[in-house]
Amino acid sequence: ECILQTRLQAGQGYGNTLNCVLTVYRNESVAGFFKGMSFPLASIAVYSSVVFGVFSNTQRLLSQLRHGDPARAPALADVALASMVAGFVSVGIGSPVDLVKIRLQMQTQPYIKANIKLQPTVPGFPVYRGPIHCFRTVLKKEGIAGMYRGAGAMLLRDVPGYCLYFIPYTFFCGWITPDGCISPNPSSIWLAGGVAGAISWGTATPMDVVKSRLQADGVYLNKYKGTLDCILQSYQNEGLKVIWWCN
Repeated sequence: ECILQTRLQAGQGYGNTLNCVLTVYRNESVAGFFKGMSFPLASIAVYSSVVFGVFSNTQRLLSQLRHGDPARAPALADVALASMVAGFVSVGIGSPVDLVKIRLQMQTQPYIKANIKLQPTVPGFPVYRGPIHCFRTVLKKEGIAGMYRGAGAMLLRDVPGYCLYFIPYTFFCGWITPDGCISPNPSSIWLAGGVAGAISWGTATPMDVVKSRLQADGVYLNKYKGTLDCILQSYQNEGLKVIWWCN
């Protein structure tokens, strides 16, 4: 999730992607595009391996329980259940990482409420000095609940999102693979992954916007009381277009 997506979803006054690019470059130079990325980059390998490992092992467990053979091709219901389990695990691991990243990306942005523009932290004097300082500060001031701010929205994004990724992926791999082949070839995997990713992210974007706004909210003031309140306020202020920011 790049800084442009975060700024468009949770920031103020950018309007469109090009204006966001130009504003970030003008105010923060090239380094501004990489704010908050060190923590996710350091943890992405562990995150991905755990999530995909949970999905794969859950599928094998369900096949073992149902058919006595863990290597047997899973049924659609098994893929859906394994996807849901992977979604829950992804929130448990990824929510604190996402929060730190978004706080670092949004900490120099102005906060607007009731048409009153508060004085933001001046660029160059950020609230957080880095990912570790951000993690420690949020944990100290907001506790464990603060680290999982926006987890409800992330849950509503990831559980359906993984279902809508793994189910189409499994279907397309099986459909594209020629009869008689044990496993799909690399081109089939790339194509199936691309189609499944497009379906998944297209449906996950609305809750991703809500998640980003909730996680960025604590930098200055707590504008939103929760997931539903964020959805209602966003819709009232910006209409339906808000759910497709940076889709």
